[in-house]
Amino acid sequence: MPNFKPDYHFEPRWNFRFLAAVLLGGQVVLRLFMFKICPRHIVEHLVTIGLGSVSPVLLTISAAGMIFTIQTARELSRYGAVNAVGGAFAVAFCRELAPVLTAGIIAGQVGCAFAAEIGAMKVTEQIDALHMLKTNPIDYLVIPRVIACCLMLPILTILSLVVGLGGGLFAAAQFYNVSPVIFLTSVGNFLEVSDLFSLVFKAAIFGAVIAVISCSWGLTTTGGVKGVGVSATAAVVTSWVCIFFVDCLLSVVLLETIALT
Repeated sequence: MPNFKPDYHFEPRWNFRFLAAVLLGGQVVLRLFMFKICPRHIVEHLVTIGLGSVSPVLLTISAAGMIFTIQTARELSRYGAVNAVGGAFAVAFCRELAPVLTAGIIAGQVGCAFAAEIGAMKVTEQIDALHMLKTNPIDYLVIPRVIACCLMLPILTILSLVVGLGGGLFAAAQFYNVSPVIFLTSVGNFLEVSDLFSLVFKAAIFGAVIAVISCSWGLTTTGGVKGVGVSATAAVVTSWVCIFFVDCLLSVVLLETIALT
């Protein structure tokens, strides 16, 4: 009988890979200050992220906006405050739901692709070839992806807010007879300019988190094709977890900042 030998390989532990991601983030910041940027690669990733993600993002956000409005208006109608549903929607959707949901979709689609692509380059020794050509993989592979995510995620988040607002407005008018004027007036009364700045800031931070974690998981891939799949999956899960923890931290910091002012 043939002797089949099981294919064992060393799989880096999660804490090791997370530490590598933190160190990679520090290197990215350092090299950005050194202006190690390749504009052509940035444009390529901007197009990939934007065109590839806009449809799932907007479809998901529009449905989420309608669901949130239906559930919120149902509770407010019990207290005779259904006309305030626009304000409740604006505060919750702008501050939390729009950036978090958009970042989650980007992590699932773009982050997974980043980890798989770089992981495949790692296991096929293309990363070693870059070193042989005296090309820094961080400059060539990581920084363009980080910049593209930091630029494109705020744009997609703003589009998500607009589409989600449209979905909420439609649901409020269709199911609870709240006119668009009343809905938008309530939005204007509750929503502040600082909330929009907070949305853009959070989205940019989430973009950096997704890109750094995905690229780091790709660069630490081992174990051939199977390892590429494991890295892509782990990158998405880790990005999701970090998005929520970073969002919690930013919410506390922004709350303290508002309280001080």
